Amino acid sequence: MPRDTAVSERRFRFLVAGYAVSSYGTFLNMVALNLFVYETTGRALAMGLFMAVRLASGFVAGLVVGGLLARFSAKSIMLWANVAQGGVMLLLILAPESLVTGALMTVSVVIGACGTLFMVALRSSIPEMVGEDRRAWANSLSITGRSLAMVAGFASAGVVVSLVGYTAAFLLDMATFVICAVTVALLPIAGGKGAGTGRPGEAGKPGTAEKPGTAEKSENGGKGGPRWRPVAFLALAAAPGLGLMVALRGVDAFGSSSHNAALPIYSTSLDASNPAVFVSAFWCVWALGNIGAQQVIQRYTQRTGKTVGALGFGYGTVVMSAAFIAAFAGFPLAVTAVIALVAGAADGLTEVAYTSHLQTLPATLRGHAFGLSATFENLGFGVGMILVAAALDRFSPLSVVGWSHGAAIVVAVVFLLRVTALRRAGTTAPTERAGGAEQAGLRKEQAVEGRPDRGDRDGAEVSRG
Repeated sequence: MPRDTAVSERRFRFLVAGYAVSSYGTFLNMVALNLFVYETTGRALAMGLFMAVRLASGFVAGLVVGGLLARFSAKSIMLWANVAQGGVMLLLILAPESLVTGALMTVSVVIGACGTLFMVALRSSIPEMVGEDRRAWANSLSITGRSLAMVAGFASAGVVVSLVGYTAAFLLDMATFVICAVTVALLPIAGGKGAGTGRPGEAGKPGTAEKPGTAEKSENGGKGGPRWRPVAFLALAAAPGLGLMVALRGVDAFGSSSHNAALPIYSTSLDASNPAVFVSAFWCVWALGNIGAQQVIQRYTQRTGKTVGALGFGYGTVVMSAAFIAAFAGFPLAVTAVIALVAGAADGLTEVAYTSHLQTLPATLRGHAFGLSATFENLGFGVGMILVAAALDRFSPLSVVGWSHGAAIVVAVVFLLRVTALRRAGTTAPTERAGGAEQAGLRKEQAVEGRPDRGDRDGAEVSRG
């Protein structure tokens, strides 16, 4: 391994460690803040409003983050996103009782927006940090860190709150964001602020940086083209089928809202006296499957040099959605554990495939595409939570999860058909062009050498191939 590659990978591991620590804080505060909101207001509706504001903030951040990455470096966005989250947690800790409700809404806005800003800045700058050929490895490593943090955060939240109280939990949460901010500050991180190129496949290469706004101008076709088009949608048009891929991600988020909302209800039906046991066990097994998939993907990419690809994303979505539906079908606990393992593995596969695919875009469009993707995901999850919560009052968890994830399966099948058609067209067209060129050349040879059968025969053979 070249020395520069080893150094960049060591730095990225250090960054992932900081990211995992802050992710632990994020998942810890998802539980602690919801409990605190309910205890402070005494209303379940307040918890729903808190989550809605958080998702709406992430939605808006997804729309603007591409423009921010065109003006500021990815490092500065990641740094200040963590500083802001740590600062707002301190604000909540110091807020007097009369201002707690306002502080909670501020926390909701900042956490939702900054979480999206950090995630998009990180994912869009990975090709510059580790190189194009190490994207899948880097994505897999960051997802592994987040999965471990999710399990630790969810598992420890109840214990932390019950043992040391909300103030100590919020201080711990603030400390995780500070640690991540320090990690980012200490590392030379590329990405953003015009880093990249306007031509696919050259992101991260030296000497290909463009001035901010160059891509927008070139994509608009100069003076004769349209005067303005949103850059985020230009990013989706940069690769065939990418728009459908992002749409599938949004529908998948809609499906995710169903199993997140239905799990506590289903768990209560299994054991009303202690419903948290099944939920915790399910997510722990899910995380094991996710982490296991990341290890397999890392070894696969190291051995073959290939990435999972768009087809892996489509097939993984089908398997993941089918597994989540099966998890609510009432199978024995041992079978359900296997299903949760499969769901986690498929979820890990889809995330690596999806992230790696978007990272193949030119750097000038990549941030916009990731931002629009985050917007679709927040929209799908937010709308899903509203519809699913209403549906669970009338229908069983299996029914609700079935039609929610069923919609994801339908869109995934359409996506797979589209990708397969594009691949067939892509392999047929170059072959036909090669056959035509060879046939023309051999016909010329036929006129010189006087062998009238040679050109037609060879040309036909090439065309059939």
